[in-house]
Amino acid sequence: MLQPARKPYDSDLNDAEWELIWPFLPPHPPRGNDPRVPKREIVNAIFYVNKHGCTWRGMPHDLPNWSTVYGYYRYWRQIGVWERIVDALRQQVRVAEGKEPEPTAGIVDSQSVKTTEKGGRMGTTPARKSMVESVISW
Repeated sequence: MLQPARKPYDSDLNDAEWELIWPFLPPHPPRGNDPRVPKREIVNAIFYVNKHGCTWRGMPHDLPNWSTVYGYYRYWRQIGVWERIVDALRQQVRVAEGKEPEPTAGIVDSQSVKTTEKGGRMGTTPARKSMVESVISW
């Protein structure tokens, strides 16, 4: 039974975005051979959860069932679909900007990577006790 058309969410893919993503999706659902839910709706539901930060069970009821969506998401994550999509899109953006498809250098700065000469428990500085906590006022 086909569900009635729903109003689009701000996280839904437009036609051009869908054309970029669908070739990376496997041909069959994680279980069984009869896809009952369109893959575009599955991807739209995944993007809804990602954009709005809701739980899987908290998805709107006009999207596919949360357990179906989560099953696809988990399966696609396990087989590397999301990594392939991100890699391909990154390459397309780089080429469109006149760069090589793959980066040739990386930058690591001291603000994003914390290091120390000491390892283990001694490698971190213990938190300072607040002066406010130690003052008793009447």
